[in-house]
Formats: sequence, structure tokens, C-alpha cells
Amino acid sequence: MSRRAEQYAATVIAQERLSAHLVRLHLGDLDGFVSTGILDEWVGLVVPGQFQSRYYTVREHTADSLTIDVVVHDVGLVTEWASRDCVGEQVTISEPRGAFAPPADSTWLHLVGDLTAAPAIARITEHTDLPTRIWLETDDELPGYLPDGADVTWIRPPAPGTSALAAVVEGLEWPSGPGYFWMGGESAQMRAIRKHLMREVRLPGERYHVMGYWRGVAARQPRAVDPGPIWRAGKAAGKSDEEIWADYDRARES
Repeated sequence: MSRRAEQYAATVIAQERLSAHLVRLHLGDLDGFVSTGILDEWVGLVVPGQFQSRYYTVREHTADSLTIDVVVHDVGLVTEWASRDCVGEQVTISEPRGAFAPPADSTWLHLVGDLTAAPAIARITEHTDLPTRIWLETDDELPGYLPDGADVTWIRPPAPGTSALAAVVEGLEWPSGPGYFWMGGESAQMRAIRKHLMREVRLPGERYHVMGYWRGVAARQPRAVDPGPIWRAGKAAGKSDEEIWADYDRARES
């Protein structure tokens, strides 16, 4: 039986600009939040003025705080908020979920991704004992973001909003012996890479996890209805989240 994910209130206690497109948020006041311990775990994040979640990898979790690194674009539900000073503001996060699960007999680890996957790649690399190779695609300069001594190949995207990671994976030489492959990036490429791993490389399903973090489009399209005013009006009227969702759906259909 499915159930609704738990939600927790949190407060932004610190904020850092790590690179041109990466903002780090430290969240505190996490009463009741418990990490899964899975190295690529993620949480849903709802920021002030919105009621839609966007999902972010937990970069680090301590007894007192949770750190997430937000990739910011020209526009987006979280971009405008995370790009300004948001320290002291309250957000909502969902209970964490994760997928990284290398079999116990793994003798190697390959990690591939773009900037959206960088937080998971960094956390995995910090905590795994497996011999690890990394392919990371980004235009951003990220000195010190990955652990010292990480075996990383830096890749520049062919053009803004595009990726060469599918071709990179198709050209990999695979180690002998059992291992594990983890990848995150644009959803359409992830689907193609899953087929390549299954049909060409013939990796068993338990030997890889490929996750679509975002969807590429020819151009970003404005939302037909801005949910922000509907959310604020609904909260001011004392409506539940379900009632606000219904108002939003009716506005989109009208």
C-alpha cells in the first residue's frame, strides 16, 4: 500500500555560492528528520511561495543540519529563491529516499553525471572504499568540490543545454570482474544509456543505477499558470494543500 511521504519544516541557516550555477544551502531545525544513510539519497524541497516540490541530493547530513547543493538556471521554481539571500527562511522537505546499492562483491565503481549529479558523486566518492572513476560534465569551475585524489575526467558540454555523456558512456572500457555503475543527468539520455548498458554492455540490473534528474527541452517554456499567487492566496484563506492543488488545477484548465 502506498503512503504519503513524511514532511519536515526546516530553516535555511547558511547559504554559499559555490560556482556560477551551484548554490549550497545549509538547513537546520530538522526536528524528526532521519537520514537513510544511502549515499545518493534525495529530498523533495518546497520553498516559500510555492507548493510544488523539486528534488535535490543530500550533499551532507549531520545531527544539526542538512546540506543540499542547488543547480540554478535562468528561471525555475527554486532558482529565483535560491539565487537571493534566503537565510532565515523556512522551507519544507520530504523524507529522504535513495537508490545507490552496489552489490557486496563489487570490485570497481564508475560514476558519471552532469552538474546536477555532482552532489551525489561527491558524497559517494567520500564514503566508498571501492576503486572509483568519475566522469563529470560541467562548464562550472569546481575546485575542491571532489575529494583530493579523485580519479575524475572533466567534460565540457558541447553547447549550453546539451550533453555528451551518452557518447562518453558508449566509449567506456569496462573493467574485468564484478562492479557497479551509477549515473545521473538529463532524462532522455538516461533512457538511452539504460538500453546501452542492458543490450550492449549486458550489465545485470543490480549492477547499475541510472537516474534522470532533469528534462531537456528546445527552450524553456513559461508556465501557463504561476502557482505562487494561488499558493499565497490559499494559505491566507486557511486552505489545505489539497484544496490549493485543486484551485491550481482549475486555473490551468480554465
